[in-house]
Amino acid sequence: MQLRFTRKADKDYSRLPSDVRKAFAKQLRFLLTNRNHPSLRAKKYSEALDVWQGRVTRGWRFYFQIQDDEYVILSIIPHPK
Repeated sequence: MQLRFTRKADKDYSRLPSDVRKAFAKQLRFLLTNRNHPSLRAKKYSEALDVWQGRVTRGWRFYFQIQDDEYVILSIIPHPK
């Protein structure tokens, strides 16, 4: 599997605090090796849109789709509480 970022995800990433960037990089490594890694807490967010949610930190989430052999990162945002 490979990673691809949407423009929104690129923009989101550029605005992340450095500690969240570091945590996100770690979570992407887990995603590429094992989508079911407990740290990711990956789950289907929207069946209709085929969107998944993964955990970056306690307060941050990222959203992605699986398209063929790619994880398409859609956005990285604070956890909606």
